[in-house]
Amino acid sequence: MSFSDYKSIPQVQKEFSIIYREENFITPKECEPSAAFLEQFRFDLENLDAFSSEAARCEIVIFPLLREAYKQHHEKISLWVQKPIAYDESLNGTPDYLVSKRSALGKTMLEYPLLIVVEAKRNDFEQGWGQCLAELVAAQNLNANPSLPVYGIVTDGKLWEFGRLEGRGIIKNIDSFVIANLKLLFGALSFVFLEVSSQLSGIG
Repeated sequence: MSFSDYKSIPQVQKEFSIIYREENFITPKECEPSAAFLEQFRFDLENLDAFSSEAARCEIVIFPLLREAYKQHHEKISLWVQKPIAYDESLNGTPDYLVSKRSALGKTMLEYPLLIVVEAKRNDFEQGWGQCLAELVAAQNLNANPSLPVYGIVTDGKLWEFGRLEGRGIIKNIDSFVIANLKLLFGALSFVFLEVSSQLSGIG
């Protein structure tokens, strides 16, 4: 099996004994991206067919937002696009986006721990979360530290949902965020990037 074989959260729960609950663990403040980002982002949304395909929404909407939130933390963490990971025969594949600790050896080296997994799914959040949770379980095993939180995001570009795997429990944030409220969405992304960047300070 690969990550794409997992179709729902309950499927992953059953296989890996994961406890599910819902809670608003993200407490974002409205946050304004840079003026340069806003100008380019608005231009792209107005002039390009950003939601015509999964590839379009990834390149025009999702990656630019992730990159903008990542910029403030690039000295500690690395942002990967389509980076394969594998724990065993059941937990392997290629997340759409992945955030890890930055390697002292440079940008070409994937360093542990893995911190955030992002799945871009076109109008299928059930399958998106099944795949994302399987990726979080793989990340947790590769990190070899079950107590270290690993964050998951599933998005179709317009709607963004967040989760956190810690120990045997997945918490799905009750509130979701939308690009129609860009300041709050960017605040949520900034919150998660700050969390994972800060937690690296406690790792040797």
